[in-house]
Amino acid sequence: MQFGEILDGSFQTIRRNAASMFGSALIVQVFSAVLLGIVTVAMLQMTESLQYVESDLDMEEFLGPFLAWMAGLLGVTVLVGFLGAVLQGVLVVPVSRSVLNRRTGFKQMWKLAGRRILPLLGVSALLTFGGMLAWAAVAGIAVLLVTAMGPAALLLVFPLGLGALVVFLWIGLKLMFAPAAIVVERTGVYDGLLRSWQLTKNSWWRIFGILLVVTIMVGVIAQIVQIPVTLASEAIGTVVTPHPDAETASSAVVISTVVSMAVAALVGSVTFAFQTSVSALIYMDLRMRRDGLDMELMRLMETGADPEGIPGGPAAPLTTPPGHRPTA
Repeated sequence: MQFGEILDGSFQTIRRNAASMFGSALIVQVFSAVLLGIVTVAMLQMTESLQYVESDLDMEEFLGPFLAWMAGLLGVTVLVGFLGAVLQGVLVVPVSRSVLNRRTGFKQMWKLAGRRILPLLGVSALLTFGGMLAWAAVAGIAVLLVTAMGPAALLLVFPLGLGALVVFLWIGLKLMFAPAAIVVERTGVYDGLLRSWQLTKNSWWRIFGILLVVTIMVGVIAQIVQIPVTLASEAIGTVVTPHPDAETASSAVVISTVVSMAVAALVGSVTFAFQTSVSALIYMDLRMRRDGLDMELMRLMETGADPEGIPGGPAAPLTTPPGHRPTA
């Protein structure tokens, strides 16, 4: 598949399976938005209380809630990343079925993906917490360098951070198809990671280019949608309360934040479904190039075998559904 075919296939897949793909992404995005909203409101309240800090004792009392907020923000970030990795594996089901023009309902998608939920949870946790620990190690090294060398350590910290980013990006892309391999090919956690690493061999730059262009596209579209909403909420707040007191201004900020996050959840569900669809089609394309998956898909198309399964998995028996006649 070429780049244009992957984009068109992603749009067609979402349109054909809107309930399963968009609905699942929306549930996760709304849940994430609620958690982030709680953390954001807590931050706004702490910002207001900061202006009343006048002594070291007040600062010590403020430090406890601040550390709790930082821990909450980190926890929400990790949870959102974990749920995203799980959903990436789940959404490969309607994408792979859509290659054969098979629709997938919400319940059917989760039923098919549920058979592989334990290894999918395992690889998602491994990728999420592994990445978090790697970045924590880099941050710890940077802190030690700054503590030992002072400002001169920046000459080492900057290339260290840049190098860590490159390595993290390279490894992350090499392992990004592990959830898809676990669900479609019914592998274990280790085999799924190894399978993803093998599939991306000699294709890293092509995959990176496609994902980079898609990320820029959805980022621009999301900003275009968010800017009018932000301006409208600020304008409404100015008109309704032109001279607000501190309490009213705080309420207006909270309402504006809630509205912005609601819109962000809606837009995020669409962009996440699209990006996941693109990733799943790249996975299918890699298997066509390396495993001859296109021949297997043609066999399934002609025979109609395994109509309720996931195309691309272990070979299904050649059973023909009632009323279906294979083409000559």
